[in-house]
Amino acid sequence: MKLKIFTTDATKSSEKDFNLPVFEGNRGLQAVKEVVVAHKANARLGTHSTKTRGEVRGGGKKPWNQKGTGRARAGSIRSPLWGGGGVVFGPKPRDYSKKINGKVKSLAFNRALFDRASAGDISVIEAFAAQNTKTKAMNEVITRIAPKGKVLIVDAPFTSEANRAARNLKRVTLQDASKLNTLDLVTFSWIVVSSKALEQIIARANGGQS
Repeated sequence: MKLKIFTTDATKSSEKDFNLPVFEGNRGLQAVKEVVVAHKANARLGTHSTKTRGEVRGGGKKPWNQKGTGRARAGSIRSPLWGGGGVVFGPKPRDYSKKINGKVKSLAFNRALFDRASAGDISVIEAFAAQNTKTKAMNEVITRIAPKGKVLIVDAPFTSEANRAARNLKRVTLQDASKLNTLDLVTFSWIVVSSKALEQIIARANGGQS
């Protein structure tokens, strides 16, 4: 599969064939969905909590007599029907995490990689040059490759200079090639990968690692 490869300053580009995984039909799409849902579920803290009428402080005394007042019967001022009362069937702390089979993760990663590469959303840069230590210079390079939209840049690993130059760019997110996942691949408008990082990604994809 051909990808566009840019020079370090992104002023020149050419196309080059890479040994990326290839899919036909809908194979792997369900795996992508399952893995994306699992990533988002695993990021949830599940710390939300509400109090039932038994947990709200107060309300131990019957507010008025059962009969003779002309008002509706009431046993507690902490009834769910009253303001400041308990909550019926409210959320309680829980674990949202989902487990995904390793083969499903690998399939989803490879399918997402294929789809983004096929759509032309993945570009390769020879390297994130050490001389681009300024945010302005890094922004110019990224803009030449991806003029607009959210951009994920991937290296293996980032140099301290490249990390410092890119981390303050609002629309740019940095990710190490070893940590790249399916959610990363489907989230961003553009993915800019260094040649070194792409080698790792291809080895991972062809090796079937999750």
